[in-house]
Amino acid sequence: MSDSPNLAVLKALDTARTQWYHITAIVIAGMGFFTDAYDLFCISTVSKLLGRLYYSVPGDSKLGKLPKDVNNAVVGVALVGTLMGQLVFGWLGDKLGRKKVYGITLILMVICALSSGLSFGTTPKAVMGTLCFFRFWLGFGIGGDYPLSATIMSEYANKKTRGAFIAAVFAMQGVGIIFAGFVSMILSGVFLHYYPAPKFSEDPWRSTQRQADFLWRIVLMLGAMPAIVTFYWRMKMPETGRYTAIIAGNAKQAALDMGKVMDVEIEAEQEKVAQFKTSNDYTLWSAEFFRRHGMHLIGTMTTWFLLDIAFYSQNLTQKDIFPAIHLTSAATEVNALQEVYETSRAMFIVALFGTFPGYWFTVVLIEKMGRHLIQLIGFFMMSVFMLIMGLKYDYLKKESPKLFAMLYGLTFFFANFGPNSTTFVLPAELFPTRVRSTCHALSAAAGKAGAIVGAFFVQSYTLNGTSKSIKGALIGLAFTNILGFFCSFLVTETKGRSLEEISGEDGRMEAHAKGGAGNESAVY
Repeated sequence: MSDSPNLAVLKALDTARTQWYHITAIVIAGMGFFTDAYDLFCISTVSKLLGRLYYSVPGDSKLGKLPKDVNNAVVGVALVGTLMGQLVFGWLGDKLGRKKVYGITLILMVICALSSGLSFGTTPKAVMGTLCFFRFWLGFGIGGDYPLSATIMSEYANKKTRGAFIAAVFAMQGVGIIFAGFVSMILSGVFLHYYPAPKFSEDPWRSTQRQADFLWRIVLMLGAMPAIVTFYWRMKMPETGRYTAIIAGNAKQAALDMGKVMDVEIEAEQEKVAQFKTSNDYTLWSAEFFRRHGMHLIGTMTTWFLLDIAFYSQNLTQKDIFPAIHLTSAATEVNALQEVYETSRAMFIVALFGTFPGYWFTVVLIEKMGRHLIQLIGFFMMSVFMLIMGLKYDYLKKESPKLFAMLYGLTFFFANFGPNSTTFVLPAELFPTRVRSTCHALSAAAGKAGAIVGAFFVQSYTLNGTSKSIKGALIGLAFTNILGFFCSFLVTETKGRSLEEISGEDGRMEAHAKGGAGNESAVY
């Protein structure tokens, strides 16, 4: 393979040894994902509490629950906001620059996380409506973080460890999910110590502590803390060298900015900028784009869509599955704070031993195994475990709930050591600089559309907690993952190549003539 005609600043980025600025970029971008995951998943730890607090009727022996449509809205509205935010901020990231809009996402997250905990009203409907309003805009800010963080990390990284760096940013999602369970568990434990109450079956009305109204608000508001801490450092990051040189056309400024962070002197080579404009003079929706990158975009969108149907429906319906397999007590046998504690504890354990390790297996192995192989293995193993759980659900529930919990945890492991990580990495590498953020946004938005299917439809189907509904959902999700396995062949392997070589920005389009995984670049 001949030497790439890249600018000196791009060559310097591609060949740089791992330095402090790489670690800083991972932490700054990763803390955004920590916040994102905490904010999206903490609602599952307190949604049943909201039903007890706002939908219990004095003198009624029936357990207070959120109505199905209200439950779906509270849990899923942030996902709708995330989808919209991905599209808007992804597009702005290409039009205005990555850095210019990067801080806005954090500001939105801080304001809306705090406001979510301050959702008040004179009726239950008013409280839930206010909560949904702020969680929509919280999701909007979260959505912007997906394309911007992935794009910034891919454009900062060297080509040998780029996949591991992007995966490390995304792995902070696992830490956020753990903390969502951990924080809710600790706080509910503290509240439970100071405000004991009888279980629901003994005294339905007194089993819901009035002080619990503070608990869910504190849990939601704490999501603002990591974003506040990260904001200053995001504002100090320079624009990526690739955007400054290729899109803004200022190779001198790119060389100056990247020279400072890498502590080396880089030649500007302003005269080479024109070659990138002439070889990439086409728009996102042009026939030329679809000839070069169409199959890749279809591949990244479909795989992320199918993955998130399974991933989010699993995460968001944990609270319904846990009692069914005896990981938590029946709702009538605990008080309100005990229910939050047990649900949070179960989520924390599953996240710690099932969800979290998978992310870091990907970080360690992605540059050895490649993105494509990890994605295929993940989809396949998720299908196997979900099919077993679905077909043998009644037996596992009655005879071996611990085995069910292990299989359930393994599906999370292979989601994260698999497509949940790789669907985030691949769109940040496959597309040209001028549309990289937008294409990642389109892929991520397709994923959130899948998450909405999981949150609104799969969750509605399993809300009653019956064996039949959970069994049917698991079998259906197994076939969803099988479809994701086959759609993975639409994308190509990106390991070990520069972004310009992968996307054809350096003028070499042989590897992209077919636009899919069938060419030689797909060999892993």
